[in-house]
Amino acid sequence: MQQALLPKFFISKQTTDRKTDRMTANAPRDRYKAVWIIFFILGLGTLLPWNFFMTATMYFTSRLKDPNTKREFNQTVNSTAESDTRNVLESKFNNVMTLCAMVPLLIFTCLNSFIHQRIPQKWRISGSLSVILVVFLITAVLVKVEMEPLSFFTFTMIKIICINSFGAILQGSLFGLAGRLPASYTTPIMSGQGLAGTFAAFSMICTLATGSALQDSAFGYFITACVVILLAIVSYLALPRMEFFQYYSDSNGSRPVSDEENKMDLLKPDGPAEKRPVVNLTDEDTSPTVSVFAIFKQIWVMALSVCLVFTVTIGIFPAVTVEVKSAVADGGAWETYFIPVSCFLLFNVMDWAGRSLTAVCMWPGKDSIWLPVLVMARVVFVPLFILCNVQPRYNLPVWFAHDAWYIIFMILFSFSNGYLASLCMCFGPKKVSQREAETAGAIMAFFLSLGLALGAALSFGFRAMI
Repeated sequence: MQQALLPKFFISKQTTDRKTDRMTANAPRDRYKAVWIIFFILGLGTLLPWNFFMTATMYFTSRLKDPNTKREFNQTVNSTAESDTRNVLESKFNNVMTLCAMVPLLIFTCLNSFIHQRIPQKWRISGSLSVILVVFLITAVLVKVEMEPLSFFTFTMIKIICINSFGAILQGSLFGLAGRLPASYTTPIMSGQGLAGTFAAFSMICTLATGSALQDSAFGYFITACVVILLAIVSYLALPRMEFFQYYSDSNGSRPVSDEENKMDLLKPDGPAEKRPVVNLTDEDTSPTVSVFAIFKQIWVMALSVCLVFTVTIGIFPAVTVEVKSAVADGGAWETYFIPVSCFLLFNVMDWAGRSLTAVCMWPGKDSIWLPVLVMARVVFVPLFILCNVQPRYNLPVWFAHDAWYIIFMILFSFSNGYLASLCMCFGPKKVSQREAETAGAIMAFFLSLGLALGAALSFGFRAMI
């Protein structure tokens, strides 16, 4: 019986290979890398607004210091209460901001894994970008408007919840959309997100160097974020006109995706493009409903890997890394710029480099045991950074006091974060059929957000250990 089945198996495989080869030959080229650039802009638009929002943290806390209006009753008693309230608001701002950011991010990323089959893609992506744009326009206007500290605090937290709720839907939908294309098209999203952090860190250093007022710097951050979001909206609306995007989107899930399509598709020569109808992003998805749990069984290694990558990263950065003090600086400029340059700028530049490297190198492969092994090996960075010159410290000794150790650890830590996370996000949707790729991308985005939330929770414990 087994011998009788062998010829049929090989005949079927050869037939499938020939069909795949014909599909690959008919695939149009991404002319001028237009689709790649659009996904890069969308990745930039996903994180740059929130990075600028966090960069402006000093502006937000400064608005909580002094009341802008006076109470009209019981001036003596109420002034003391006001002072206490302001101190509490200022001291708890970062903790409450983290809570208001991570909880909605996790919840709405999870919801997107289930609702993306019921809500049109256009509304999820362009709608989320539009809401975030409105929130940042309001934030920019409020820079010039005086408000009571408590009212300003409350309204700011509401805005943080809105940004991260719709940002979660945007990110999950974007990774799901990229999942329909070859694996290398998740790279521009990850690279754009990496550039967002680099841009924000560089802006913070420029602000320190120029001595700009907090209010003026914050206003510049928010207006820049609005421009980037507008650019992302325009780019997304132009996406359906791209023939390359049409080819991969106009599918009911039956078209096979070969390994060649998942490699350096941008470098392959022009082939005779198969004419296909223009894709309308407003149309409902007519493909059959797919099981989220069945897909997770196929991609669980990649999902857990990307979760562990960001759990380790956020657990240490910036809660622990920002507390490291320079051992060689004795006052002067290096002491002022040590953390902005060695921590924030270096991390974001190397993270961006790691994310971008997957455009030309994808080792190890999606089925290699080395990928989860390398991900688990990153846990070593937890004790390495804890044993650096973190101050104040009460329990553990300093083993790596010199600044050079900290910089070397930071380079390896940030580069591995960007490279391994990008590999996981690229490979996840490619372990399932094309019909299931969008759902797989949404699941991967959920586990990315889960890693961020777990890392934020563990950061308190890591800091308490020192």
